Amino acid sequence: MAAKILLIALLALASSHALASDPSPLQDFCVADVNSKVLVNGFVCKDPKVVKPEDFFFTGLDKAGDTVNKVGSNVTAVNVNKLVGLNTLGISMVRIDYAPRGLNAPHTHPRATEILTVIEGQLFVGFVTSNSDDGNRLFTKMLKKGDVFVFPEGLIHFQFNPGHTKTIAIGALSSQNPGTITIANAVFGSKPPISDDVLAKAFQVDKKTIDWLQAQF
Repeated sequence: MAAKILLIALLALASSHALASDPSPLQDFCVADVNSKVLVNGFVCKDPKVVKPEDFFFTGLDKAGDTVNKVGSNVTAVNVNKLVGLNTLGISMVRIDYAPRGLNAPHTHPRATEILTVIEGQLFVGFVTSNSDDGNRLFTKMLKKGDVFVFPEGLIHFQFNPGHTKTIAIGALSSQNPGTITIANAVFGSKPPISDDVLAKAFQVDKKTIDWLQAQF
């Protein structure tokens, strides 16, 4: 009986690690060796003997991103591709700048939950639940300076600055490399493009409308 209980406990522990977004570290750190030719899920570790303080350091998050673009926002990401010391630590962060009426368009992070706080200005934020018998539920909130909101892993979410002054937000994500899928870009701007027959059927519009939308991306 004791052996069965131990086996169940070990299986439960293994399952909890398997379900995590990023693997738990098995050593103090595993600084990413971005030049390695070895292909693994993530990055292989640098030899700890050649790791230096700069591997755990990033500078520039105090600088505003350029928001002169179609949506009026800019995301400065600090993930394992920018800060190699994050490898296997299961965390990253972003600075997001929004022009007046700027939008961080509906998107998902397939590998991370995001928690966001407003540093300056205001934001209208929200996320949409996955498909259910009751449809897709929308949760929204107006945030001001100091407010915090969380976006569950994998769910479509957005942030919009409804004001006439700039907004700055900081987000933390539960993955070293959370990934981003911007819905409009992925659906209408994929390469090669998704067939307009498919999209016309999915959105219940004519193919000319789909062709026009695809031309925007």
